[in-house]
Amino acid sequence: MTISATFTFFFVLLSSLAVSSFTDNLPTTYDVISEYNFPIGILPKGVTGYELDKTTGRFLAYLNGSCSFSLEGSYQLKYKSTISGYISENRLTDLTGVSVKVLFFWLNIVEVVRNGDELEFSVGVASASFGIDNFYECPQCGCGFDCNNVERATTLRSDSGPFVSSS
Repeated sequence: MTISATFTFFFVLLSSLAVSSFTDNLPTTYDVISEYNFPIGILPKGVTGYELDKTTGRFLAYLNGSCSFSLEGSYQLKYKSTISGYISENRLTDLTGVSVKVLFFWLNIVEVVRNGDELEFSVGVASASFGIDNFYECPQCGCGFDCNNVERATTLRSDSGPFVSSS
């Protein structure tokens, strides 16, 4: 191997290590929302990345795909694969990519404001407040917080098999 080739190899190796260690030190999406005084549970598990312009507060958060789940059997939530808006201390505004089912209609959640120990979710014409203790844990796509019962039901269905013998 020539000196030039050896130098190039080590330069590429060191560059990739530097980039890798730089990205490993970036805060996660959950760390960032915590810095703005929001609990991590306003986002589902599995956020794969984000972009944040700290001067304007403009953000984008990325999921592997769209995500939906029910919370305590009463609310159905849907997250698109990209969520965007503006973030500042105690306030998320101009949100896109998050919706809630109210009766038979899907409504976009456009703003979330933290007031003390309450989070107020706005769909534009109406809003609802929930205690912050409901958001300490991240829900999981597909099953929300009731993933053990979903796994158990799936196991029971798959163990019984799709066919029944009549003999």
